[in-house]
Amino acid sequence: MRNALAEWRPVVDEVIADLLPRDVDAAYLESFFGEPSFEYDDEAIQQALADPLWDLLDRGGKRWRAVLFLVFVEAFGEDPREYLPYACIPEILHNGTIIVDDVEDAATIRRGEPALHHIYGEDVALNAGNAMYFLPLKILTHNPANLSPETRLRAYEMLMYELNRTHLGQGMDIYWHNDDATDISTDQYLEMSACKTGCLGRIVARLAAIVTDQSEAIEDAVARYAERTSIAFQIGDDILDVEHSLGRAGDFGKEFGNDIREGKKTLLVLHAIETADPADAKRLEEILQKETNTDEEVTDALAIIEDAGSIEYARERALEFAEQARAAVDELDGLEPAAEAKLRSFTEFVVDRDV
Repeated sequence: MRNALAEWRPVVDEVIADLLPRDVDAAYLESFFGEPSFEYDDEAIQQALADPLWDLLDRGGKRWRAVLFLVFVEAFGEDPREYLPYACIPEILHNGTIIVDDVEDAATIRRGEPALHHIYGEDVALNAGNAMYFLPLKILTHNPANLSPETRLRAYEMLMYELNRTHLGQGMDIYWHNDDATDISTDQYLEMSACKTGCLGRIVARLAAIVTDQSEAIEDAVARYAERTSIAFQIGDDILDVEHSLGRAGDFGKEFGNDIREGKKTLLVLHAIETADPADAKRLEEILQKETNTDEEVTDALAIIEDAGSIEYARERALEFAEQARAAVDELDGLEPAAEAKLRSFTEFVVDRDV
């Protein structure tokens, strides 16, 4: 799967650039969005949409959602290159959620550089992020693979369902760290992850199944694979945030103690609060509830999490979800062997990584 990521990422970026050029002009705007009622201001759209969008995309990112889509298409026995524009749908959506999420979390750093709202302002960042929820839908409108009207409607309905659930997950996450909630259950955390992160993964899998005209049973199985893999990825992200802050991971592109500073109720935090010495658990909760934290407080919180064995616990849970994802693949017959191997290896990659 690492080879697939390396092979397809530059191709995906080229296709995104075809759909959403780095430099926009009136001709592009008219061809993509339709004739203006009066007159587009292409310079304003350049500054407020294209520039921030490509600022974020050029910082990196694995493009694993787009690549996973192409692997699914390959697994179904189709030529991935025929569906490249559709692979960009979940990737553009994901980057839109990042921009909005950073504003909502008051994040300072994204992919090693200032979060976009610190560069362009919250108004531009929010508008650009929100636009990225809708821009990918134009791909279905333009219909590059000549999908039937029924298939396009099936794709639209799927996207609306999953994007609504994505916002449920984000809503839970925001409430928990803004309202100092402390009575969150593990199942509630996992549901939040299944919505906030899992639904974007489900979009990848379900869209690949829909555009290649797979059965609903296959669509359900690959959706379960993608959801479980995405949850494992989210837990892996939470682990990396802690390990990066402890100096045990690569350049994670986020601020030292980012999740602690944001008051995030991650699986590691919930486990530590439940299992640590009561005095340590109370101290951790107090640190998370503070509006700002010193480096010393972040270090204290990280130590409590580590001493409670929460890193190991979270890694074991991530491995469980990776195994559940592989079990979903076992339900599928007739997958192309090479692509099936990539799907299985990806469940290991999302847990066993250092960036």
